[in-house]
Amino acid sequence: MGGLMEVAQNFYEVVETTCRDLYIQSLKEIPPDVVDAIKRAAARETKEVAKRIFSHYLRSIELGQKDNMMVCQDTGIPIYWVEIGGNVRFDGAKLTTAIIKGTERATREHPLRSSIVAPISRENRQTSTGERIPIIHYDFVPDSDEIDILFMPKGSGSENMSFMRMLVPADGINGVKKFVLENVVGAGAKPCPPMVVGIGIGGSSDLCMTLAKKATTRPVGSKNPDPKIAAIEQELFEAINSTGIGPQGLGGDTTALGVHIESAWTHITCNPVAVNIQCWRAERRRAKISTSGQVTIGF
Repeated sequence: MGGLMEVAQNFYEVVETTCRDLYIQSLKEIPPDVVDAIKRAAARETKEVAKRIFSHYLRSIELGQKDNMMVCQDTGIPIYWVEIGGNVRFDGAKLTTAIIKGTERATREHPLRSSIVAPISRENRQTSTGERIPIIHYDFVPDSDEIDILFMPKGSGSENMSFMRMLVPADGINGVKKFVLENVVGAGAKPCPPMVVGIGIGGSSDLCMTLAKKATTRPVGSKNPDPKIAAIEQELFEAINSTGIGPQGLGGDTTALGVHIESAWTHITCNPVAVNIQCWRAERRRAKISTSGQVTIGF
């Protein structure tokens, strides 16, 4: 136990306030890698309608940064990816409560539109929270004495364009590629392209979809460390951009800003594949919190 570091007395209050800020800031400031990708796409675009749409995107980004405005009205489903340092000693129940409270405070104190409702009654608590919402994924990192919180507000336009299939090994990687392309093309304008296409391969059905969603949080254009998977990312990226769907589905040279794949080992008789699409904004915000309560904000 000597190697563990106790968190400061006010640690959970810091987490709560930080999660509030992550939610609000993610809706107003688009990540730099996304902005750069949009600028590059706009510069090489040859279709006039696509050029106009890109100019609107860039203006919206500017308003968010300079005038403290939300880039889109959709506040999304609040999702947190929390990586906990192996050297940190803390109360997990208090940490979860702090994240939930931070989500509620963002919605009430900003205020944000609450997009979360009960699935049957459609009751809305006006807090962006509800049963099992926010969604919180926990993981642990060895030899670390901090907590890393990555937040994404997942809008419904892109989230509705989620697809999963349990292929069989005989389908091979070509079956995976076909599934991805069929569904991205079928999604068309609905996920507000140009999109970030997240792909999960392997695992179980639930893990596969989680991997696809996690893939959308990677910096745009980053490559999977496995060169074989990175090659598939590039192949699909080129194929999707050859469709001509373009910004908002009105035609253009860029349909995808990035294609990212995450994978897991799977059962010998399984070949799962999932697609989770993120809209052009690819909103996310990250905070690293030390055991002393020091916060570093980034993307």
